[in-house]
Amino acid sequence: MAMVNWWDMLPDNERQHWSLDPFVAVGPLRFGVSPNEVSRALSGVTMESQRPTPHQPSLDAVSMVVEGNYPEFGLTLYYREERLAAVVVDALRGPQVLADDMPLVGRVPSTLEQWMTDRAEARAPHDELAYMAAGVPGSESLGVVIDVQRAGDHLLTRPVFVPLEAMDDLPHWLPRKAWSRC
Repeated sequence: MAMVNWWDMLPDNERQHWSLDPFVAVGPLRFGVSPNEVSRALSGVTMESQRPTPHQPSLDAVSMVVEGNYPEFGLTLYYREERLAAVVVDALRGPQVLADDMPLVGRVPSTLEQWMTDRAEARAPHDELAYMAAGVPGSESLGVVIDVQRAGDHLLTRPVFVPLEAMDDLPHWLPRKAWSRC
């Protein structure tokens, strides 16, 4: 029986490279589109089919959220009211997403946080950086939370991209399982 190495990371040059259009799109995925429109957008990108899983509302959830998975391609998508509401990119397998020419996926968290801090210094005070629980940084101008994912003995960035309406209540926008527990 072959042993699976869960920590193998796809090299950057073997990943697709996507651009971030803050609050609008991540690569070919536009916020607010239906699951069928997402499947069509990704049909030329991956042979994998989306695997939907509904999440029933709990005490900390506002409405039912449906999770769409592309595990081999490295994407987890979240839908609210049948519309794309978040894109989570796997640190090990997902496409590389660039914001202001900075790669956000599979990076050392402190390096990316420093970039975000430097970027924030050029913007209006208190309008750029936000921190979630456990000190996880987010950019209020890019619509991204720089979550982390374990890779063996290391942590790497696993960005969570959201539309503008999510910025008012990020921790409750998605189900708990959307956020890392590292």
